[in-house]
Amino acid sequence: MDASAAPRFRLGITALGSYAPPRIVTNADFEAYLDTTAEWIESRTGIRERHFAADSEFTSHMGLGAVRDMLERDPDALEGVDMVICATATPDAMFPSTAALIAGQVGLTGSGAFDLSTACSGFVYGLSMAQGLILAGTARRVLVIGGEVLSKIVDQHDRNTAILFGDGAGAAVVGPVPDGYGFQEFVLGADSAGGPALFKGCIADRLPDGTPMGPKADMNGREVFKFAVRVLGDSGNAVLRKTGLSSADVDWVIPHQANVRIIEAAMQRFGIPMDKTVVNLDRYGNTSSATVPLVLREAVDDGRVQDGQQLLLVAFGGGLSWAAATMRWWGGAPSLGVKTAEGTQQSADGTEQSAEGTEVGA
Repeated sequence: MDASAAPRFRLGITALGSYAPPRIVTNADFEAYLDTTAEWIESRTGIRERHFAADSEFTSHMGLGAVRDMLERDPDALEGVDMVICATATPDAMFPSTAALIAGQVGLTGSGAFDLSTACSGFVYGLSMAQGLILAGTARRVLVIGGEVLSKIVDQHDRNTAILFGDGAGAAVVGPVPDGYGFQEFVLGADSAGGPALFKGCIADRLPDGTPMGPKADMNGREVFKFAVRVLGDSGNAVLRKTGLSSADVDWVIPHQANVRIIEAAMQRFGIPMDKTVVNLDRYGNTSSATVPLVLREAVDDGRVQDGQQLLLVAFGGGLSWAAATMRWWGGAPSLGVKTAEGTQQSADGTEQSAEGTEVGA
């Protein structure tokens, strides 16, 4: 049988969780040691506060927190998971992988596990990799984590970067969903010519073009801004065309949260109004690979993203890299409904699920 003629079952997100460390750093906190003001930071970036990990917390702690949040909402969320992907620019170690460290703490010892490094576009990359692994028969279900402790790799006395970044994680399980739901198309890309605009050293002391690298992240904000506006618009439009959709078909855009001005300019290129764009940048800052799952989790919890809606996910990051995806949201699993005041999850059919996953109403 021709492989191209084989039936392609639907895959999508079947569980979702998020975590941000409890320490909150406000714009006013930077006034004590940086030449800046809280008003200046918010006017230039849209950020008011961000979460910082404790000295003893690392990316594996962020990812573990996100998975535990998922399991509190749906104790069966990891059933059948046999692969773990952690998208991160701040791994605990070069090896073992942060994915393996998290897997071992959530009962997935023996599952395949690897880290994925495309910086801020990593979570969307990870969703695409998860779909490919399942369709290839390599995995049944995949846990995809986007987690970062960017506060540890940013020079906190550099006004250009310190004010922008925060810590946190999001986690999603990718698996079969009902027909008509789930992932539709992905567009992924990278261009190393933009590497000198956003980088952090590791083993090499310089990039191939001779740009020197140190132990802290470095960024040319002007160049990143121009790249981001262009590539978010181009990749988003490309994945819509690939899916056969127009901007008018999109219910919600779930964008990478880097700078509100970038998001506004990119939405103008889409022709999509900001009131169809989910933004939580003001309270989290740029958490790199964690931004997309964090903002998606929030939009599901508050009822903006609902069953059957058309979503567009777009992100850009170091590399310079980009990723875009279209998906039809499935809200039928215990962790994918609206979170009520009592802490239960209300699924798409109106049935409430308790933290243990049992029905508490009809």
